[in-house]
Amino acid sequence: MNDEPIISWKAAGVALGLLLTLATFLVKPLGVSTQFVVTDAVVMHQIAPEAAEQNKYLAKYGTKSDWGIGYGWMLVFGMLIGGGITARIFRDKQPEIDKGSIPPMWQAEFGPSEVKRYSAAFTGGLLLLFGARLAGGCTSGHMISGISQLAVSSFIFGVTTFAVAIVAAKFIYRNQGDKS
Repeated sequence: MNDEPIISWKAAGVALGLLLTLATFLVKPLGVSTQFVVTDAVVMHQIAPEAAEQNKYLAKYGTKSDWGIGYGWMLVFGMLIGGGITARIFRDKQPEIDKGSIPPMWQAEFGPSEVKRYSAAFTGGLLLLFGARLAGGCTSGHMISGISQLAVSSFIFGVTTFAVAIVAAKFIYRNQGDKS
């Protein structure tokens, strides 16, 4: 594995900024988690309109203007496809890990169970999506789009996200110490 970065963080930041500017100009600011709510609301307005209207959260998102939901899902699927393509292109730059192996740090803390690891990843993803909706947006919506628009709520979200991540990592891996 080559330790030299594929692209400098400065160039990546400029590229992200240009992409965000283009996306905001062409469509609207980037955000992913809202797409799930919009889809739920559109479906609910079709199958149970009274229930959807009585729910303040779904009533807010299920309006006729939200029914053109295709672009949002294009972003979601584009992230999956783009991530897969990028991983394939730069596979020789990835660390050598045996297929199906569990990282030593995880194994030392939680054991060798793949089921436990996948369950933790799935649960973490659900909690992340729930938290994103509770905060009114996900990391792409708040930290990329919101901060670039100088939204106070996005700055609060960003600081809180990093603070909680640091505390959680220190707690989860508290027994690891510095083994370098």
